[in-house]
Amino acid sequence: MSKLTLGSHPFLLGFDQLERLVERTAKSGNDGYPPFNIEQTSENSYRITLAVAGFAEADLAITVEDRQLVVRGRQRDDSEGRIFLHRGIAARQFQKSFVLADGVEVGEASMENGLLHIDLSRSVPDAVVQTIKINKN
Repeated sequence: MSKLTLGSHPFLLGFDQLERLVERTAKSGNDGYPPFNIEQTSENSYRITLAVAGFAEADLAITVEDRQLVVRGRQRDDSEGRIFLHRGIAARQFQKSFVLADGVEVGEASMENGLLHIDLSRSVPDAVVQTIKINKN
């Protein structure tokens, strides 16, 4: 039995990129840390909120790489010279990736009460009707 893929279906021309996107998303291991919300703030805008308590702005990096929003956090280990009787708050690094659709742009980012907010907006393309001329041979 052969595997039916999006790229091999005769009516879905050019969707092989979507199949690669789904595979890439499935391979990205999201372990649930840090917890996050994604909310729709208007018809064409979104907000991702990550709970990054204990991280300073300098400990966080936000980049867009190959249509992927990547948020990285790395805390400095400041435990030198300190004696912990119990250490329940670990300096844990993370990397969280979100795949962006075409037309979705990353706006601004802000920190408030241990929450990192990243605003996204989607541009709506104009509906275009194109007439194709048939050439005579």
